[in-house]
Amino acid sequence: MAMAGSPDAQRPLRIMVITTGLKLGGAEQQIAALAGSFIDLGNDVAILNLTTGTEVDLPPDVLVTELHMRKTPASMLAALRKARRVIRQWQPDVIHAHMIHGNLFARALARTGPMPPVICSAHSAREGGRLRALAYRVTDRWCNLTTHVSEAGRQAMIASGAVPSGRVIVMPNGIDTNRFRQDDASRERMRRDLGLNTGEVLVLNVGRLVPEKDQAMLIEAFREVYRRLPRARLMIAGDGPLRAELSSQIAGYGLNHAVLLIGARKDIPELLRAADVFVLSSRIEGMPLAVGEALASGLPVVSTAAAGVAELAGDVATITPVGDAAALATGLATAIEALPGTQAQQYRRRQQVLSRFDISAVARQWLAQYRHLKEGR
Repeated sequence: MAMAGSPDAQRPLRIMVITTGLKLGGAEQQIAALAGSFIDLGNDVAILNLTTGTEVDLPPDVLVTELHMRKTPASMLAALRKARRVIRQWQPDVIHAHMIHGNLFARALARTGPMPPVICSAHSAREGGRLRALAYRVTDRWCNLTTHVSEAGRQAMIASGAVPSGRVIVMPNGIDTNRFRQDDASRERMRRDLGLNTGEVLVLNVGRLVPEKDQAMLIEAFREVYRRLPRARLMIAGDGPLRAELSSQIAGYGLNHAVLLIGARKDIPELLRAADVFVLSSRIEGMPLAVGEALASGLPVVSTAAAGVAELAGDVATITPVGDAAALATGLATAIEALPGTQAQQYRRRQQVLSRFDISAVARQWLAQYRHLKEGR
């Protein structure tokens, strides 16, 4: 193995990323953030997108190839051939796949001929049912390493039989702490844009409108919060298949003036600055980036005990049982009543993220892992 200070250890790497998609999910945001950090550190990045379309903000120097893969054997074979052609041309030092479909595709790709080291990263504590766990287990030997973003998620994969304990490690998500920080002028502008009045308290939730995020339970909890604290407002940033159902729930509770679905947004840092409290209501996570971003912004966080939350937040967040609307309501009301809090509390929340999850430090951990696997070859 090359010494840390040797020229070979510091040689720029060519990193090929394989992803299920590039929409506005947490895993996709992490791929984009890591790509930016890798490039800032002098490396090259290319992405194979199994599907079509890019919603996350990628650095301009990233080469993206869309494979337009569908769930048919012919389409999958065509995607494998195209991917092999791109890899032969680009000559990566390592292939890093993300999410269930990207991971299984990368493993299948590794069976088609010589490949650089292949790493597969899982981002959810529930990667799927028994069939997906079986697919992971059968193809495990076709990759060099599997990672998960949290210890809770790692243990879940082991328990499901998807991967042996010695073949999966934790590599946490990273937070771009330069983007997520307090800014009083930005806060006032965004609060005006959102139509918030002086004295109103903004509770913010960020996440796709899907069952795993359990915003229905959040709205139920907020009904009690609003009854106790009528100056509270809830905004949910995200879109998804449950939008109409959640809108009906809000109207049925008579909360149209207090709860707003604001759709998918690309201005999350500004929304966090405008907020007073951040809330996560998820049933299932891996390591929720939104919680880390809120803490980096200095916000009080109230969250369900979804996988990865406690590892990320430590003792600087209020954590309630999954699915417990009454407990979430109590946590939110307590957080609102404690506002505005102190600068020392805000500093401690931000330091929780800076000390362990800053994106630059996490990117360097990945680069060290890539070099270790490459040199092992």
